[in-house]
Amino acid sequence: MRRLAECAAKWPKLTALLLGIVAACGYPPLHGWWIALPALAAFVWHVHQAPDWKAAFVRGWIFGWAHLTLANNWIATAFTHQAKMPEFLGWLAVPLLCIYLAFYPALAALLAHLAAKHSKPLGFGIAFAGFWIITEWLRSWAFTGYPWPPLGLILLGDWDSAGIAATLPWLGTYALSGLALVLAAILVWLVLERRWLLTIGLCAGVAAAMLLPTVKTKPAQGGVQYTLVQPLLTQDEINDATKFEEQFERVADLTLPGREQSRLVLWPESAVPDYLEDGYPQRYYDRMTVGGDPAFARRRIGSVIGPDASLLTGVVNLDFREKAGIKSVETARNSVISLNGEGEITGHYAKAHLVPYGEYLPMREILEPLGFSRLVAGSIDYKEGPGAGTLDLGEHGRAGIQICYEIVFSGQVVDQANRPDYIFNPSNDGWFGLWGPPQHLAQARMRAIEEGLPVLRSTTTGISAIIDARGIVRQSIPSGEAKAVSGTIPSALEPTLFAQVGNGLALGWAAFLLMLGVGLPRMLALARGQG
Repeated sequence: MRRLAECAAKWPKLTALLLGIVAACGYPPLHGWWIALPALAAFVWHVHQAPDWKAAFVRGWIFGWAHLTLANNWIATAFTHQAKMPEFLGWLAVPLLCIYLAFYPALAALLAHLAAKHSKPLGFGIAFAGFWIITEWLRSWAFTGYPWPPLGLILLGDWDSAGIAATLPWLGTYALSGLALVLAAILVWLVLERRWLLTIGLCAGVAAAMLLPTVKTKPAQGGVQYTLVQPLLTQDEINDATKFEEQFERVADLTLPGREQSRLVLWPESAVPDYLEDGYPQRYYDRMTVGGDPAFARRRIGSVIGPDASLLTGVVNLDFREKAGIKSVETARNSVISLNGEGEITGHYAKAHLVPYGEYLPMREILEPLGFSRLVAGSIDYKEGPGAGTLDLGEHGRAGIQICYEIVFSGQVVDQANRPDYIFNPSNDGWFGLWGPPQHLAQARMRAIEEGLPVLRSTTTGISAIIDARGIVRQSIPSGEAKAVSGTIPSALEPTLFAQVGNGLALGWAAFLLMLGVGLPRMLALARGQG
């Protein structure tokens, strides 16, 4: 232990860098929680040993930069699916983005140093956890927000176990991140105090919590039947107009079995290249697979899903401006529509959380002349929708909609005034690389646990899944397969405490931890001084 302390003191920046990399191994697809938690414990101790506030800030920043860069490496893959910018920029974009993202762990380390620098490691670690909750919550909404990935993700078990993330209904995602640091601080304290039996007990308890299967929700009596489709529309073909009809046939072939049933059919984001809304200039319909007739396109889809079915599918809708009698596209909407068996549009949802550089180019007037562009096809920016919404599909239930990336925003995925029966999360994960899809699925599981609602994920290339309200994956389709799965939608639970309180619950836990880590020791010291 003394030798390790000497090495950390000699190379503090390198130590923070290595600990950040090891901590990121706790995220999917590696799931190395068993190595990430000791790395977090060493990080808590390393920040506690910082000689001044500048050193604490730097150690927090380097740790955050390393672990967020590794965790977000999937972003670089997006540059391989566009032609306007060289691919190598992707490997620069990720570390450059994380220069900013690392500010939040650095801020938590700085505040912990200022507030609890004279505390013992346990008290310091508890205070650090409180500040981490606040700064991670801040990262989720500042500058449109980017919460991917939360530190608490390392506490989510494998597909048949919620792990320690089973506490999400009483904590929320950001407080779960704080719990990870509290466990790390306890581990530091036990090791420093040489309480080896308790250390072994803590490790065994964490392992049991992470590995033991979680009880599944009971099946809904007379529940809604579903057919969920993963058509394997790869990123290199998804915008190729010469393949649109072939893509539709692929989706249709997977959907047709069971069309005589009353069922909910789920297609992913980017599944329908045709414009299905009426009222567009004819030149936009002429590019369609069915000869320029949106009504015929809708009826054809209705014939595929069946007369008694409802469809939820990703589409792109357009908004126009008119000048001198000529209509031109002003903005687009990344949307989900509901369609019945007669081909009638019965509901609409527009994505609210758009992906910067993916669905719109920030500061377009400045960046476009410099050669920057969006990372997906098209030059027209998308327009954000009003926020979480619920579509009433009658006998097929109330569907909460969260398109792709939206599902990672804790506390923002459900319309509390119109609570759904389930959440539909269509996605195009084809440009997410190897690390992105399993992390995306894991965060969808966290939303299911938080809200007490099943989540249904239909993706273009995988991983698609049926997730019950306790976060257990009931059915899945691996990446790289074209397949459909059918069954009954798992039942919802009663609204959880988090569903009722939202992120105020996590901030309440932050206040409690700060009271324990900062306020209580000071009050006890004051009491001893007066005594």
